[in-house]
Amino acid sequence: MYAILKTIHSYWAFLVLLILIVAAGNALLARVRGNNFEARDLRIALFGLIFSHIQLLIGLILYFVSPWFDQWSSMGMGGVMKDSEARLYLVEHPITNILAIVFITLGWSLHKRQTEASKKFLRIGIFYSLGLLLLLSRIPWQSWLG
Repeated sequence: MYAILKTIHSYWAFLVLLILIVAAGNALLARVRGNNFEARDLRIALFGLIFSHIQLLIGLILYFVSPWFDQWSSMGMGGVMKDSEARLYLVEHPITNILAIVFITLGWSLHKRQTEASKKFLRIGIFYSLGLLLLLSRIPWQSWLG
């Protein structure tokens, strides 16, 4: 089960990153161009929100079935925090990515409160970009691409 979930989590991450790049880029570009907020823009942002939340759910399940999770009991909190690889998988990656999803969700929620298209695009562009940057900052690149 772990291997299957890890594979799904890794491949789904490519989709999440791609759709977030598209959603943030679309919003910022449309803001600069002064476009109207249309159904297409809404769908792109919504896909970013949905894909990132699915990734979060897969990641949370993976976290608890992962062999890394056993390190909490064998190493303890101090041991995990001293080991950079264990800290990345057990603390930094999950917390940072949850925070990234919070930013993406905030961008979605804040855009709905706006009436002007430029403000809608700005909320999505800023918060989705922040979420994307946080996600990129804590991907375990050495195991993800290897």
